[in-house]
Amino acid sequence: MAKEATKNILLRLDPELADHLQTVAAVEGRSVSDVAREAIAELVDRRRTDSGFSRLLEENLSRHEESLRRLRGDD
Repeated sequence: MAKEATKNILLRLDPELADHLQTVAAVEGRSVSDVAREAIAELVDRRRTDSGFSRLLEENLSRHEESLRRLRGDD
C-alpha cells in the first residue's frame, strides 16, 4: 500500500492543553499527532453538518465574490 502524502502544520497550544493532549495520547498508546489528527477530523466533520457554519461559509463566499468582481472591474 502506498503511503499517503501528508502536510506538516505548525500548531501552537497553550502548555496545559498540550499536556492534556500528551496525556490522552499516552493513555491510548498513540502518538500526539494521531490524536490531534483524529480531533481535527471530527471537528471538520461536525462543521460539515453545522447550519451556522454553512451560513458563515455562504456569507464569506458572497463577500469574496464581490471583492473579486471589484478587482476585475466587473462593476
